[in-house]
Amino acid sequence: MRLILFGPPGAGKGTQAKKITDKYMTAHISTGDMLRAAVKNGTELGLLANSYMEKGELVPDGVVIGIIKDRIAEKDARNGFMLDGFPRTVPQAEALSEMLNSEGETIDAVISIEVGDEEIVKRILERQKIEGRRDDTEDVVRNRLKVYRSQTEPLKSYYAEEGVLFEIDGLGAIEDVFGRIDGVLSELNA
Repeated sequence: MRLILFGPPGAGKGTQAKKITDKYMTAHISTGDMLRAAVKNGTELGLLANSYMEKGELVPDGVVIGIIKDRIAEKDARNGFMLDGFPRTVPQAEALSEMLNSEGETIDAVISIEVGDEEIVKRILERQKIEGRRDDTEDVVRNRLKVYRSQTEPLKSYYAEEGVLFEIDGLGAIEDVFGRIDGVLSELNA
């Protein structure tokens, strides 16, 4: 199965991604984790990415697309994967479709975790207290939400037209949200 886990920053994608991976044993590909690791390791890509991430802006398409292309070619992703944090723009989605189509593959489902902005801000500020992530300040969060709404949310229409978009209520207990996601994935796997 080839999935995209989609939703605003702080919607719970990372938490749900782990649960999906545990149950469905699919490769979890998180661009955020990959970029944060590059920043931590001080790589050239990491330094470039960090200049955007610190302002709450999207890392340029060319950089992210290259990372994804290399990653989905790895052995553990050949029979399926879950993308978390990619694509973030329609041009990225189109590039992903081209990559997959060249291999005779398509995206099977896009799970969109739906959570309102004020709940997102509350969640991310709480996460900042726990994890101490430098990109989790209120100003950066609000900018990330603005960027998400203008640049990433249009993907919902793109994938709805493809017939693979499933909107999931992201409010409630972690297990309840996973239950809603699992219901969709179980049907697709049947």
